[in-house]
Amino acid sequence: MEFDVVTIFPEIIEAPLTRTILKRAIDEGIITVRTHQLRDHAEGPRHRVDDQPYGGGGGMVMKPEPLFEAVEMIHARYPRPSSRTILLSPQGRRFDHEQAVRLSLYGRLVLICGRYEGVDERVRTGLVDEEISIGDYVLTGGELPAMVVIDSVSRLVPGVVGEGASVLRDSFAEGMLQHPQYTRPAVFRGMSVPEVLMSGRHEDIESWRRDMALENTRNRRPDLLGDPATDRRR
Repeated sequence: MEFDVVTIFPEIIEAPLTRTILKRAIDEGIITVRTHQLRDHAEGPRHRVDDQPYGGGGGMVMKPEPLFEAVEMIHARYPRPSSRTILLSPQGRRFDHEQAVRLSLYGRLVLICGRYEGVDERVRTGLVDEEISIGDYVLTGGELPAMVVIDSVSRLVPGVVGEGASVLRDSFAEGMLQHPQYTRPAVFRGMSVPEVLMSGRHEDIESWRRDMALENTRNRRPDLLGDPATDRRR
């Protein structure tokens, strides 16, 4: 799996990749993350990537020429038959586990990190395949959303998460939240681990986990069970 990130702040992307599971996955060649400085594709002595919006108004808009050139360079230099170009934008489709699974099936994701007041509309209509938002709020740029996508999608790539860890049990993987987790000690400050988890009866444990996952979801995120009237995110 390959990720190519177009940004004016590549260090924001690169820093988290020096630690944790993602670093190991990169070192082992399971995933590849490349950052591309957008200013390298801008003309003029200042390598300007933004300009004032037509029609007036506050803020600046990212110019189309550097973005088109950067993405076209990526496709030419690193050809992949299965590739998706994505603009991280608050106007995009909300990112969730289902979207992460879908994107993990591509061989490469090109992630464009917007800034300022946004990007020239011709980037949306003539360059990207889709827009993605990580939530109904606005950030200073698309770098953090890009890292969210990289992290979430990478976990679904075989070999990234170590053996013995199952992404199939994660929250949202089956449309519900995850069941409660416990580890040693068996009793801590008067709070005990449920006996069924120490029983060794695997069928009973699986039944308990399913029941608790359903209860967790019903209590914390009932909207996931198809009841929009109780959607707590409103």
